[in-house]
Amino acid sequence: MHADLSRSTFRPERHYSAVVAQQGRVQLDADLNEQTAIELHRARTLTADLIGRHGGRRDATGFHIEYVGGKHDIDTLYIHGGRYYVDGILCDADRPAPEEPVPDEDAAADQQAAPAQPYWDYWNQPDGFRDPERPGDRLPSPGQSPFVVYLQVWERAVCAAEDPALREVALGAALPDTAVRAKVVWQVLPLSLTELQIEDADPSREDVRDAFERWAQRQASPAARLAARAERPEHADEDPCLVRPGARYRGQENQLYRVEVHAGGTAKDATFKWSRENGSVVFPVDGLDGTWVRLASLGFDDKLDLDVGDLVEFTDTAYASRLEALPLLRVEELDLPGRRVRLSAEPDPHVGRLPHLHPFLRRWDHHEGPRRKGRNAALEGGAIPVTEGEWLPLEDGVEVYFAADGTYRTGDHWLIPARTATGGVDWPVDPARRPLLRTPAGIDRHFAPLALVKGEESAVDLRLAFGPLAGSIPAADEATLAAEASAAQEEQAAEADPSDGRPQTTAAAEEAAEGDE
Repeated sequence: MHADLSRSTFRPERHYSAVVAQQGRVQLDADLNEQTAIELHRARTLTADLIGRHGGRRDATGFHIEYVGGKHDIDTLYIHGGRYYVDGILCDADRPAPEEPVPDEDAAADQQAAPAQPYWDYWNQPDGFRDPERPGDRLPSPGQSPFVVYLQVWERAVCAAEDPALREVALGAALPDTAVRAKVVWQVLPLSLTELQIEDADPSREDVRDAFERWAQRQASPAARLAARAERPEHADEDPCLVRPGARYRGQENQLYRVEVHAGGTAKDATFKWSRENGSVVFPVDGLDGTWVRLASLGFDDKLDLDVGDLVEFTDTAYASRLEALPLLRVEELDLPGRRVRLSAEPDPHVGRLPHLHPFLRRWDHHEGPRRKGRNAALEGGAIPVTEGEWLPLEDGVEVYFAADGTYRTGDHWLIPARTATGGVDWPVDPARRPLLRTPAGIDRHFAPLALVKGEESAVDLRLAFGPLAGSIPAADEATLAAEASAAQEEQAAEADPSDGRPQTTAAAEEAAEGDE
């Protein structure tokens, strides 16, 4: 996730159960974040083991789907409230009740606000951000062919640029924000039977579930791999006094490089971007006028500011949730007193126009493509074209390698810690010191089928449900109770002496005592 981190250390294959702090030691963000990741991994693994890949509690199962055909309006889906678990991740579809403000004394006494719907619909789901004006966002027509409605779940980071409530105002505007938040994003989306490789026009519930599982496995399995290394660049002798002469990584500060897929697809179409600050350098947008963007701040220092020539991503909460690539724009001019920057082109008209979506600029740190044969490769949409099978230089000796035959998805990323103490990067190697190819560190996508829509008021429910594990303590069965009662009666009969009414054990004891005398 985009955050100002030193590194990310959680590895489930290491089977660590806890992070144990020691006295007198430096506290690092990586240790605290690993403890959080350990607990989250344990909780979600346990939940998935008990429930299965997806499911909801029987009396509170969320995401019941209703298809509503648009006679005059556009088609939509009603998404009913409740909870549902996908790969152990809790998804809550309950819609919060609107809060009531203090009445306006000047308003008419009989003026009532329209009651809010108790459910979400396809167009206003909290993290879907579907646009009716975009044909690709519209629902298929079930009259032509049935389609599946499914749940896509993933996580992303939210910082104070998107949620100003995260910032502690008592710290003042001159200080950066504190911690970011990880947010579960759920999105209800349509999927055609063709994409599921189903030819039957009226498939059974089980056939759809089986086909969906195969499709979900293909979508969730990353098909791109990357390796990283640090190699002493050719110009290293030009700055021998800045870092150790033998250092492979030539940077003067510790960095966490983020290599992120920009445009997805195969290698011939895919592009990537990189940041030495894990993509965490963002600038909230206060206004937009053509190519001029007014910012809340131009940065806190020369390391976290904007300069002419920087490439930025103009985005907002909606497009950050849609995982769609937008062209990166170049900063052409700075107006420091007015906190404004002029970009190389006007941002996409669908992005950043609504203040409640919190538009912002995200800075990326590449300025040109890798240098080959004395020339720099051209950028595509402001991003670097993916080239497989060769080492691509980033900066200061850091290089990356994309494995052949990869399939790339927008948002997938790798994290590369670079350290001045070692003069290299923190990346796994084999015994021969060759860098290992790794799948992306994220984004982890999770999927669950919800319904097969065949028409209005005709949707086959594909959700799974479970009952609570706890129940009343069961009473003993009748046979056990009868046997216990019979045993008690026999014991009482054996202990009683019918001659004098004394218990048999007492009489026997007295007789034994008399015999001893």
